[in-house]
Amino acid sequence: MDVLIGIFLGFHFIGIAALLGGFLYQMGALRTGAARVQPGMLHGALTMLVTGVILVGLREADDADVNNLKVGIKLVILVAILALVYLKRDEEKVPTPLFGTIGLLTLTNIFIATVW
Repeated sequence: MDVLIGIFLGFHFIGIAALLGGFLYQMGALRTGAARVQPGMLHGALTMLVTGVILVGLREADDADVNNLKVGIKLVILVAILALVYLKRDEEKVPTPLFGTIGLLTLTNIFIATVW
């Protein structure tokens, strides 16, 4: 079971990298107001959602302790990220505060996972 959890955790990290990398890639454009949602950001958020749900299920099946409050908060944040990225995926320019919110929520999710 540990190997399977490790594999899905790796894919979860790849999803985080795609979402955060897409945001960081647009940081220069963010200053000029020309930032846009990259396709990889949507794929990264979806990867995080699917692998996160699978990871929780695998941990439950392994009789490991799962902090349901933490998982619930992370899920709500990720659904908000996913909604913003999905709705703004076809726009040429995303307003700077909205694009900054995507990055802030992504970083918040990362810090909740690592610090809490």
